[in-house]
Amino acid sequence: MRALFDLTAAYEPSDDERRAPVPAVAAVLVDFSNTLFHMIDARTWLARVATASRRDLDPDAVLADVAAAAAAPEVVAAQVGRDLSDTAHREAMRAWFSRVPALAGAEDTAVDVLRAPDAWVPYPDTAEVLEALAAREVPVGVVSDIGWDIRVHARHAGLEHLVGSWTLSCELGAEKPDPAVFRAACASLGADPRATLMVGDNPARDGGATAVGCRAFLLPAEHRTGERGLRVVLDLVGQPVGARSPQ
Repeated sequence: MRALFDLTAAYEPSDDERRAPVPAVAAVLVDFSNTLFHMIDARTWLARVATASRRDLDPDAVLADVAAAAAAPEVVAAQVGRDLSDTAHREAMRAWFSRVPALAGAEDTAVDVLRAPDAWVPYPDTAEVLEALAAREVPVGVVSDIGWDIRVHARHAGLEHLVGSWTLSCELGAEKPDPAVFRAACASLGADPRATLMVGDNPARDGGATAVGCRAFLLPAEHRTGERGLRVVLDLVGQPVGARSPQ
């Protein structure tokens, strides 16, 4: 019976916090990949690799080989911890692409194309929601398990100024759902975790924010190119600064 009540958590509210009303959402943390931005489609990526490497690549054959290589035990093993540093990510991707005959010798080119500024694009509703949060003076921080500096993609899309902080696994040396990641992200915004909303698409990783006192809103884990459904976030935060409540 005792185990039912003594649940361990990374955040332990005080007695006053337990009794007080739940604070309004005053800050938003948001995942990057498949939440704010998505990668260009695989055929476009491969066509760019072909151009950059001056190779004639058969899309169907090469992409089939890429998928097959991803399942190889040594490739799977190489992906563990790949987002903890830029070097680890590049080595992991080299291990993967080196098993694709048509990409042999062009592994770094394939990685560079993957990381190109325009290789990741925002969803149609990303800018609208980020701009609306800025208008409400709600600070936004990106929290991402990623192996390179993704600010370049936001900069290319003209959205970097709408993000107040970037907590990236490759810079922090830790990945979600480690509580240290979410603590660092909240601290970077000067935000109280109990008044912070984490938005993402992975229950195991993004949902880990609840362990430090944040709330979490999870999008369906589906690959989309149309609107992502981010407008719901605006319903979960407070009213714009200066807005008057209805009489």
